[in-house]
Amino acid sequence: MAVEQTMRAWRVAAPGPVDGGPMRSGIEPVPAPAEGELLVRVLACGVCRTDLHVVEGDLPVHRAGVVPGHEVVAEVVTGADGFAPGDRVGIPWLRHTCGICRYCRRGAENLCPNSLYTGWDADGGYAEYATVPADFALRLPSGYSDEELAPLLCAGIIGFHALVRAEVPEGGVLGIYGFGGSAHLTAQVAAARGARVHVMTRGAAARELALELGAASAREAADRPPEPLDAAILFAPAGELVPVALEALDAGGTLALAGIHLTDTPPLNYQRHLFRERQIRSVTSNTRAQAREFLAFAEQHRLQVRTHRYHLDTADRALGDLAHGRFDGAAVLVP
Repeated sequence: MAVEQTMRAWRVAAPGPVDGGPMRSGIEPVPAPAEGELLVRVLACGVCRTDLHVVEGDLPVHRAGVVPGHEVVAEVVTGADGFAPGDRVGIPWLRHTCGICRYCRRGAENLCPNSLYTGWDADGGYAEYATVPADFALRLPSGYSDEELAPLLCAGIIGFHALVRAEVPEGGVLGIYGFGGSAHLTAQVAAARGARVHVMTRGAAARELALELGAASAREAADRPPEPLDAAILFAPAGELVPVALEALDAGGTLALAGIHLTDTPPLNYQRHLFRERQIRSVTSNTRAQAREFLAFAEQHRLQVRTHRYHLDTADRALGDLAHGRFDGAAVLVP
């Protein structure tokens, strides 16, 4: 397969508010894969809220001038370790773990202190080519377009992990706070597993999408759901919603915090928010096993993936639209 010598890519020039133009686009050499890595041609790359946190500086800089993007659907150009040229693969957030620490040994590689991440520690998919360690590339389910697959690779995977952390009982009631790229997939997974889903989110379009996808109700972000919740997931990076969600939980309920970044949480009142065995759980990345489990679920249960296409040249506009809530579902960059 012919490989071009140069490519277009976006880099974070100076982290800051997205409306201030913190990214720069340019032409640069196509990266060379290291031993054990795949060189891939990017077919589509989802625009994740974590990208926004990297670009705006909510997350500390791990690699100066990094190429963001970790929901990458790609075609293998140079194969390695079981992948051949022409294979369609996914590049997710998790890029490397040490394999020898106590977390890795017990199957919790998402907690590995030596973990590395695509689009944060290494260049990602806001480009025409990328590399990925073959051990961390994912095989993709059939029946989806490139654009539909892209949000599954982080929004879908992390939402699936958050659903596990929330411990929704069989036939239980789940509340979802925020309804973007991850939540609109997680709601479908929860419903397919028998849960009744209530959505609390800003934006009329997001509420309409929630009802279209089968939510039992859709209300404003700080509204009370129509019934007590057995579990809740907070997708919005808004710490002020933590006590709101906790108050909506029934006894024994669990609130899972799905984001990598959260604004400060207001003080909690023990009786109102935590008593009667209500609890809070954070979510940190995912394991490769969880990623494969979710993608297998997506193969068996056709998910409706709401996407909005942006050309790679307009990646800065896509991030701005995400920041300002100008679309429902997920944005996807296409070279």
